[in-house]
Amino acid sequence: MRVPVKLEHAYRLINHGPVTLVTAAHDGKENVMAVAWCMALDFKPPKLAIVLAQDTFTRSLVDGSGEFVVQVPTVSMLEMIDGVGNCSGRSVNKWEQFGITKSKAGKVKAPLVDGCCAWLECKVIPEEGIQERYDLHVAEVIAAWADDDAFKDGRWRDDLPRVKKSVHHIAGGTYVVDGQVVRADR
Repeated sequence: MRVPVKLEHAYRLINHGPVTLVTAAHDGKENVMAVAWCMALDFKPPKLAIVLAQDTFTRSLVDGSGEFVVQVPTVSMLEMIDGVGNCSGRSVNKWEQFGITKSKAGKVKAPLVDGCCAWLECKVIPEEGIQERYDLHVAEVIAAWADDDAFKDGRWRDDLPRVKKSVHHIAGGTYVVDGQVVRADR
């Protein structure tokens, strides 16, 4: 079940560097794409950065709406992750092509991809020139959600079954699944 995550813990949803799915909506159109370059930037207010290439359909929707959702898919979604990352929403209805179900977000118009283990609703923070020069989008996280089976008490569960773990993109259809959790002695 999707439950709210305290905004001060939002960075923990992506801090481990998983591949993410980014959804955007604008002017009656929606899209989803895989994004490997997404990172937490700040705690209060929580901020993140993503790279969206200028020629992507999702980028045009984000530039038009000023908002998007970052979600953390699970290993059980691997074929869909790879698929949406290798075609354009300009020519393919990815929702239909890959059988993706979605839900309404709480604070933005972009939809949430069902089946993920975390969702971060974001508003773009205008930073003159960085989108054009580096394809970099800085955003404030305005709502955060997690699957309560995967993320409890502000942290990822150590004993997640493999199908609930996130994946990390290497290149060319190759991914790594989250491994064993280790902790420092304190």
